Parts: sequence; structure tokens; C-alpha cells
Amino acid sequence: MATASQDPHPDAPHITVRGEAHLDVDPEIARIGVTVTSRGKDRHTALDDLTRRNTAVLDLLKSHGDTVEHLETGTFSLSPQLKDKGRGERVHAYHGHVHLTADLTDFTALGEITTRLADLDLTHVDGPRWALRPDSPAHRKARQQAVHEAVQRAREYAEALGADLTALLELADLDTDTPAAPVARTRSLAYGAPDDTPAPLDLEPQRQHVVARVNARFTMTPPRL
Repeated sequence: MATASQDPHPDAPHITVRGEAHLDVDPEIARIGVTVTSRGKDRHTALDDLTRRNTAVLDLLKSHGDTVEHLETGTFSLSPQLKDKGRGERVHAYHGHVHLTADLTDFTALGEITTRLADLDLTHVDGPRWALRPDSPAHRKARQQAVHEAVQRAREYAEALGADLTALLELADLDTDTPAAPVARTRSLAYGAPDDTPAPLDLEPQRQHVVARVNARFTMTPPRL
């Protein structure tokens, strides 16, 4: 919030307005989640399978170079499943999973990457979630338009009273917001041969709605009523 240190015209009439801007812009990032699972009769087998599948996912994503802007591993778990019947705590199998998140910037390759990931054994793909970067120029543009809107609105009110704006007393940033976009989901458990790769998905980027709002307070010359 920007506030003038001292009101230069304490007796002057004040006018307070809101400025608001709405922009529809193309997304900059497509975020996908990948969950790799495994199941084995013993801990070692389940862990080996999980490690192998996790490596396959990482290798596939890293092979696309700068297309994958950010890649991180989230949760990892390996837990026993106990038998329902019988005395004592006897382990029936072990279940493991690893969750990864990847941010992609090349949307032309997105369909191929998600399809190839979903075609891997016991791999769940979730997404994409379209988004803007925190420092996207779209946010700056929306904020500037909101300020211009506030000044223009205040000037129009002053002119309607036969007055002119004289000073800015306060400018408050109410919020800047990008509403969450609906999520397109893909899921596949594949057991086919390596050369049995399905055709890439056709994923259309969803435009992002950016909102900026400000409150502004001005002084103006005495109105001619």
C-alpha cells in the first residue's frame, strides 16, 4: 500500500475509487503429477521395482531437456500389507509409491510426454494444471491497468463535479489473483510391449484469467455545484 506522508490539502474534498483489471492470457507452465507404484511379496522386490520405475520416469522427463523447467520428488513410501486372516502380524505384500511433479514449458511436447508417462507400467499421471509464473509480466500489466482505471474513474467523477484532481493520498493493492483452472486428468496402467506406444494426447492450453484490484484516494479542487 502506498500512502502520502502528509495531506498537502487537509481541507480539500476527497474522492475514493476502486480500479480493477481483468486479463485473459496464455499459460506459461503446464504442471503434471506422476505417481509410480510397486507391489512385491517381499520388501526388496517391491523396492527394486519402485526404484526401476522411478528411474524410468526421471530418464524420460530429463531426456526432454529445457522442456521440463522444474522437476522434483515429493512423497515416497514403502509399507507392508498384513494378511487378513491368521494369527500374528504376517506380511502379505509390500506396497510402494513415489510422487513426482514436473513443470513443462513446451506445450507442443506435452501430449507426447504425458502419453509416454501414462504408458509406463503402474504409473499414474495427473494433470496438466495450467499456470503463470509468479513473476509473469501479466501480473504487472494487470496491476498497471488497475491503477490507470482508478485514476481515470476518479478524474471522471471530479469532472462531473466541475473539479480537478490535485493529489494522490493513498493507493492500496487489494489483491492480485489468478483463479485456478479446471484440471484435465489422464490415467493409465500399461503392460504393452515397448513398441506399442499410443498416439500422443491432444492437450489444449487453457487461458488464464488474471485479476488486479486497487483502492485509490485523491484530493480535488472544490466542486462547482
